[in-house]
Amino acid sequence: MAIITLTTDFGEKDHFAGAVKGAIYTELPSAKIVDISHSIAPFHITEASYIIKNAYKSFPEGSIHIIGVDSELTPENKHIALKLDGHYFICANNGILSLIASEYVPEKIVEINIHDKVQSNFPVLDVFVKVAGHLARGGTLEVIGKLIPEVKQLKEMEPLINSDRNQIKGNVIFIDNYGNVVTNISRKLFDKVGKGRKFTMQARTATFSEIYSTYSEAINFDSEVISREDGKKLAIFNSGGYIELAIYKSNPSTVGSAASLFGLEYRDTVTVNFG
Repeated sequence: MAIITLTTDFGEKDHFAGAVKGAIYTELPSAKIVDISHSIAPFHITEASYIIKNAYKSFPEGSIHIIGVDSELTPENKHIALKLDGHYFICANNGILSLIASEYVPEKIVEINIHDKVQSNFPVLDVFVKVAGHLARGGTLEVIGKLIPEVKQLKEMEPLINSDRNQIKGNVIFIDNYGNVVTNISRKLFDKVGKGRKFTMQARTATFSEIYSTYSEAINFDSEVISREDGKKLAIFNSGGYIELAIYKSNPSTVGSAASLFGLEYRDTVTVNFG
């Protein structure tokens, strides 16, 4: 039986996430359900896109990923199901798969058309679960939708490169549980534009001239523990392959974090100048 994952902005207080799981078990009693996150900020499709991109690859091919973020059906927000990189995704066509679809070409995409057969004002519970059940039983995408050529792209996911190719202007796309700030500047793009040149990276009040591979790489472990640099600002290429700004061993609720100490929020500009 295929694994079915859930990523939503439902939170933990309300009944929504539990109801969806119940509907999946009603549809597929032997289902294996995994929660990726129910703590996506409400309607925050960029945040959801980043989290899905960095989670789905850990699951076996053939897994089915239900994404319940900004999922209400409207004339501008159609529902889709697709197969991409060996996985199935069920979501609204609102750009939520931009990060993944920028790296892999979907094998097949359909616009779901079973809504007239399912009474619903809660599409994740009713429509998305029905589609997941169909796919888990070996059904094909064409049965539940009409083929479409592409998914909607989020342009804000794309950093800008100047004409002289000595500057990348990116944005904050995610702030994690530690207050670390993730940008949309990938290591691949940084290396392609930078070509090994020295650089200065500016994010509001914070300036960086070095990017580490891990948080601890920035710390001198030959020094005594008492003099080590807890609270040091640093930039790393994170596990998702993006530039991340951090404070070593930060705690947003006590000493602060990169987001609070640098004054950074979602969509704020991060600029890298080479030369």
